Amino acid sequence: MNNDRTSPGRRPDPRRRRARRPVPRAGLLGAEPELITHHAHNGTEPDDPPTVPILRPRPGRPPSRPRPLTDGDLRRRRRRRVRRVCYVVAGLFFAVPAVAFLITYLSVDVPSPETVAQAQGQAVTYLYADGTEMGKDVPAGGNRQILAANQIPDVVKKAVIATEDATFETNSGFDVGGILRAAYNQVTGGSGGGSTISQQYIKNSSGNDDPTLARKWVELAKSFKMNQTYEKADIITAYLNIIYFGRGAYGIQAASQAYFGKDVGQLDYSQSALLAGLIQQPGRSENTAVATSRWNTALDRMLKNGYLTPAQRAAAKFPAPIPLRESRQAGALNPFIKKQVKAELAAQGIDEKQYYSGGFQVFTTIDPQAQQSAEQAVAEKMAGQTDDRILDALVAVDPKTGGVLAYYGGDAIVKGPNGEDQAGRDWADEPHNPGSSMKPFDLAAFLKLGRGLDARFDGTSPRTFPGVELPIRNAGDSSSCSQQCTVAEAMQRSTNTVFYDMVLNVTKPSGVAEAAQEAGIRTAGDGGRSKLFTGDNNISIGGGGTEVTAADMASGYATFAADGVQRDRHFVQKVTNANGETAYEAKDHSTDAFADNDPQKSAQIAGNVTAALAPVIQFSKLSCPAGHECAGKTGTQQHTPQNDEPASAANANSQTWMVGYTPSVSAAVWVGSDGDKALRGPGGAPLFGSTLAGPIWDRFMQLYLSGRPGERFDRVAAISSPQDRVQVQQDQQDQQDQQGQQDQRGQQQPGNNDNRQQQKLDQFRQFQQRLQQLQDQQRGRKRP
Repeated sequence: MNNDRTSPGRRPDPRRRRARRPVPRAGLLGAEPELITHHAHNGTEPDDPPTVPILRPRPGRPPSRPRPLTDGDLRRRRRRRVRRVCYVVAGLFFAVPAVAFLITYLSVDVPSPETVAQAQGQAVTYLYADGTEMGKDVPAGGNRQILAANQIPDVVKKAVIATEDATFETNSGFDVGGILRAAYNQVTGGSGGGSTISQQYIKNSSGNDDPTLARKWVELAKSFKMNQTYEKADIITAYLNIIYFGRGAYGIQAASQAYFGKDVGQLDYSQSALLAGLIQQPGRSENTAVATSRWNTALDRMLKNGYLTPAQRAAAKFPAPIPLRESRQAGALNPFIKKQVKAELAAQGIDEKQYYSGGFQVFTTIDPQAQQSAEQAVAEKMAGQTDDRILDALVAVDPKTGGVLAYYGGDAIVKGPNGEDQAGRDWADEPHNPGSSMKPFDLAAFLKLGRGLDARFDGTSPRTFPGVELPIRNAGDSSSCSQQCTVAEAMQRSTNTVFYDMVLNVTKPSGVAEAAQEAGIRTAGDGGRSKLFTGDNNISIGGGGTEVTAADMASGYATFAADGVQRDRHFVQKVTNANGETAYEAKDHSTDAFADNDPQKSAQIAGNVTAALAPVIQFSKLSCPAGHECAGKTGTQQHTPQNDEPASAANANSQTWMVGYTPSVSAAVWVGSDGDKALRGPGGAPLFGSTLAGPIWDRFMQLYLSGRPGERFDRVAAISSPQDRVQVQQDQQDQQDQQGQQDQRGQQQPGNNDNRQQQKLDQFRQFQQRLQQLQDQQRGRKRP
């Protein structure tokens, strides 16, 4: 039998392995394999030893080669790479802020609500110039009562939450949706912020409102940490204990008293809605339209959040606050002085928040006797006035320092159009036509050009001027003088035609505006409110577009009193904080008003103005306190009659002034109307500067300076030009000739009135003394 599995004639199965060739063994390890270098290649078998498998391509398939990448493969490869980069960037985007937020969270500290409340809204104490207390500006937060959560009714909390932060109960201290909405509004110009109640609390409690990303980042971390540290009830209570509601009220308890005269526990849902609405606009709380709009907004949001039923919303009626006069937050200080002080401190970097959080003492320049004298003078002289449209203001300034001695801007609280109480306007800070009280600045501009008080102009009335449509008239017969009227006489008589001519043809309107600003009149460009219009010549007589505040008038005339030295008007001497440290102290800022770096020339100009204004006091039937020298000028602005007014309106006036000074005090009194109204005194008589404003000024000076040491003005050389001196000499000769003729007639008529003769002789001697002064001055100038 054939043991061979291969049948005769059949081919061997290629899948069967070939029998291995036996390998001879040598010892225990067998024979050493033959090195390939020693292997004799027979030309048919592979070089590898028979024990190494030989890899051959499968039948019918070519050898494998790298397949080239298609466009699709390349795109897929790029997309995979982009995805990997995005994953890395996204990871960094979230990981880095998360780490930074964690670090900030761990580093910031959130003080307890009790600690924050005690540090908020400290009282500001005002002191008079003599160190006595004027009063306290005490926001409710200064002496606030810290309320516990159970002392604030739920209706108040819900009103505030609905209005300010609807997600308060669920957010973690900040609302991502609110932040995105705020960002969207910033881009699109919409309204509405993204701060939660927690964020508002952090901002208000820290006093940091800087518009920086760093501040906002820390605020977010603190808000989050606060929500991790305190309960929601604690947070809303803390918020309601410090937030500002207007009327000086910090905290919900103070706001409830300020607006409704009741404790917070007695508020209903309508009153709660009004207070909640005022949080966003506390400064406009007295604007009924704004308050009503905010009240409606709060109610709508309470309804939307399920805190009110539709029936309650429909039945709600606007809860009118108590009158400002009755508010417990009103009347602690003269509000107009307080307003001026706060504005002055804000300009020095002490803003509203710092003002109420520093425990400050404000040492003002207000003299208690001057302030009392101002209020008393106004009250006495305004008694008996029947025209309720008459308004008034009085400001007194110390020429030697620029400090405000007295400031009266009118009634702090007045009746509104419907009889309701409302905050009064500060008329001392409102600009009005100055009328003839502007003429001293005309004269200062004239003197700066080297012209003097003895210059001559045509003082007759009426006069026409080229390019001026209407004739210029003097106020009356006593205001006119001759065709050779001196500037000194024109100032005493307040001759309009002389000063209109002077400005039109000599100084020009711009020269007057410059002199006024040098003296201390502040326009919008200087941070003031006065207006000096140079587009026409009306500035010469204080009409048209020229309007000046009483405060500026007092400061401007103070420069004349101070020998031409202009000092900035101010209310604050210094401010100290709760630790007694000086937070601010006023610095003396003075300039030579009418001549840069030439104090003698500036003093000479101011002294000549004073010489011209001194006779005006007596001419206007006013007086100067015994032992003192006074100078000043009245002013009157005529009313422009309307078609629907009676014929008598043509003789009425709308603005009147008296501004005058001694070496130690400059006072401006304004009595006028809000706009151009035909004002009348008792019996229908028209008002003039000398009939009401003048007596108020007179009474103030008597009250304030009575018993004080008298002071006199420094004497200066008269300013005079060559052509003016020639005219003076001619006038001197004419006067002598005229006097000789009068003496001859007196001898021929011995029965003439001796008093009349003596009066004329006295007038002549006064004129001679004036001429002698001019001559002495000129001789002095010629000396080496």
